[in-house]
Amino acid sequence: MNRRHLIKLTAAALSMQATHNAFGAKTLRVLILGGTGFIGPHFVEVLNARGHTLTLFNRGKRNASLFPNIETLIGDRNGGLDALRGRDWDVVIDNSGYVPRHVRLSAELLKDRVQRYIFVSSISAYASLAKPGISEDDPTATLPDPAVEQVTGESYGGLKALCEQTVEQTFGERATILRPTYIVGPGDHTDRFTYWPVRTARGGEMLAPGTPQDPIQFIDVRDLAEFTRTCVETNVGGRFNVCNKPRSVSMGKLLEVSQRIAKSDTQLRWADAAFLESNKLLESGEIPIWAPTEGEYAGAALVSPARAVQKGLRFRELSNTVADTLAWHRTRPTEQQAKLKAGLTPERESELLAKLKAETKGSAENEPKA
Repeated sequence: MNRRHLIKLTAAALSMQATHNAFGAKTLRVLILGGTGFIGPHFVEVLNARGHTLTLFNRGKRNASLFPNIETLIGDRNGGLDALRGRDWDVVIDNSGYVPRHVRLSAELLKDRVQRYIFVSSISAYASLAKPGISEDDPTATLPDPAVEQVTGESYGGLKALCEQTVEQTFGERATILRPTYIVGPGDHTDRFTYWPVRTARGGEMLAPGTPQDPIQFIDVRDLAEFTRTCVETNVGGRFNVCNKPRSVSMGKLLEVSQRIAKSDTQLRWADAAFLESNKLLESGEIPIWAPTEGEYAGAALVSPARAVQKGLRFRELSNTVADTLAWHRTRPTEQQAKLKAGLTPERESELLAKLKAETKGSAENEPKA
């Protein structure tokens, strides 16, 4: 072994040691773009518990007093990034990026200031949700006008895909893309998952979508936070679908567990896809989480999280998610408990149940089942 070869090996070893120190040490410096909405506080909680040094960057307008002992930099993603200039972090977690231009501003500013950029995207970034078993290598959505910045139901997926591309183009192998399905659990202000255990707890006759065997997919926000922590601490890069395993949870199982946790006497009336479609319940958003098993969303609840599981994604018991979601819901202001943002209103459900009974009169298959 000549001297030049020895010098090269020594340099390589030192480089590996530096990487190990940066991502294997007890304390890492983590910047979170956001941090005070729904998923951000769970990231803060799990990373703070591990002893990492955290910095939050946000506008200071929502839950500003939530973390008084954690450094918060005030600014705006639409060009107001001065508070980030001249600072260094090991990792940045971006869970508030929806517009590519905003993500480009933060990514370009931080590309030489952080070692890894973790971007929280969505499975909506895929071009199609029709195929079961969607993997991270499937095509992503495109927009007729890539310059659009208004986030709507039609543009959301394409914008997320463009945000991902911006991060990957800027950081290369130092980019981590997380694509969750529905994010659920304590703090979920969308009420899309919350509706089901809350409605089940109310008891009485209840409209249930599809069949008890229909698969549903989601990720408990705390499991998402733990997997994000794993990516932070072990320098995990790449793209990852983040959701429970296909067919591990069905609509029937969710409602059964909700009944058991709430000790309710709910009687379920199952409405098939044709009934739901004819009453425009899917396009109205009144039946959240569930998707038809055929058509353009047939694969929406059969996404593959195999790559994330291999890197350490783990799932808590469904009963834990249901119980904790119900417990959190019962601490909300009275008006939020009374009027959820998703699901059927009692009046609308009564109307639909009457219609369903009339259409299925005499059918033993659709008699109420506890």
